[in-house]
Amino acid sequence: MLKGRRCGVLLHPTSLPGAGGIGTLGDNARLFVDLLAGMGMSWWQVLPLNPPACGNSPYSAFSAFAGNPLLIDLDTLVREGDLPRLEYAEAVAEDRVDFGSLIPSKNRALHSAASAFFASGRTARMEEFWHYCDTTPWLHDYALFMALKQRYKGKSWHQWPAAAALLDPETFEKASVELGSEIGVQKYLQWQFARQWGHLRAYAAAQGIAIIGDIPIFVAYDSADVWTNRDIFLLDGHGKPTVMAGVPPDYFSDTGQLWGNPLYDWDSLAQQGYDWWVERFRYLFSQFDCIRVDHFRGFEAAWHVPAGHKTAAKGAWVAGPGRRLFDVLIAALGPLPIIAEDLGVITQEVEALRDSYGFPGMKILQFAFGSGPANAYLPHNHIRHSVVYTGTHDNDTSAGWYAALSEKERREVRNYLGSTGADPAVDLTRAALVSVADTAIIPFQDLLGLPTSARMNIPGRADGNWEWRFSWDMIDKKLIENYRRKLELFGRCR
Repeated sequence: MLKGRRCGVLLHPTSLPGAGGIGTLGDNARLFVDLLAGMGMSWWQVLPLNPPACGNSPYSAFSAFAGNPLLIDLDTLVREGDLPRLEYAEAVAEDRVDFGSLIPSKNRALHSAASAFFASGRTARMEEFWHYCDTTPWLHDYALFMALKQRYKGKSWHQWPAAAALLDPETFEKASVELGSEIGVQKYLQWQFARQWGHLRAYAAAQGIAIIGDIPIFVAYDSADVWTNRDIFLLDGHGKPTVMAGVPPDYFSDTGQLWGNPLYDWDSLAQQGYDWWVERFRYLFSQFDCIRVDHFRGFEAAWHVPAGHKTAAKGAWVAGPGRRLFDVLIAALGPLPIIAEDLGVITQEVEALRDSYGFPGMKILQFAFGSGPANAYLPHNHIRHSVVYTGTHDNDTSAGWYAALSEKERREVRNYLGSTGADPAVDLTRAALVSVADTAIIPFQDLLGLPTSARMNIPGRADGNWEWRFSWDMIDKKLIENYRRKLELFGRCR
């Protein structure tokens, strides 16, 4: 999938413009696809599309399978007759996603749409809905989880009454009946998300745009995945994690990053033939053309932090499944179009695991400077079978990154790139396009030359992330022409 010189853009759908307070899978997403196609791009890379939980992060979701209902396009629901004509009376600020105002407002609209749908009687759409329910194995557990979460005022599942928290079979059956109405709403939302995403992906494919998804290796503790599969995680008898995921001190943090996710019981998973992972990858490959595997090194070894620690500074690397898992995945699914996120503390064992399956790794240009000419991220050290980025969702924009450097560091960047430093986003983007790496992915903020205010995420910060959105008036009229010419010049135009 990643053979040949190609280029793409990284933009999460929440950052798309439009009314309603958040980007959606509707008309503006199609216009964005048109923009990419006009520039000669081949790829649109997105972040995880799952329903965000803690801190509104797509990397901490209520489900590793479900889609984010906030991405559902309400105008499409209006056209289908499930909602009255919208005036977006409750819409929040359009320049950023104000999750605090958006979530209750949009949830009311989505529940109204579901009620209207179920009141419409037996229609062809209803038959389609029931078929989706019958053929989506994770759906009922997720819908029940969300219904119970609503019943218990949003509390984490481990704070529910024991019979519900520890999934007593009698409680499961009883709650499935008592909460039938809300379960139906949750299933409707997932059906609508799946339909809208399927239509958008088909539209992108028709324009020659393939989509790169993202799979976080870990799942949120407060998720349907952990609630229904406690046996595959390292939990105690009360369902609480005995260890937490993270990474040791690194570029982003002097005390490491304590993510707090539960860690896998790989022995238990092996005994089950890694079925949960097979189904997870199977489902995501039905949604995307390629998948970036976040924290790929965790499959070789993961950083285990004892429960109760406040930082990730003290922990231990514990071996993961390595080849055993990927051999099972390939046997079940065939060749895996994967990008291995191989950033941070990478050992020879991790590189060997990546290379043994031919997965391309990542080269981040913002990491290339400050350690001399042997730095693997410098363009002259790139290899063809890799993916080069100016930065990722965890980095500052290139303009903001350059502005924060010392004058000595800026001079090094200018000297290497042969530039004046007047437009560092243009400079780094050009370096990515020139690279021998087969694939170049540019965050949309860097195509627009935006400053730090357009940054998507600051690792370790609890609030204020994932909010950035662009507007169509940010797009220079010559953007399409300029980038198509650049892609043609460097042999990356599809």
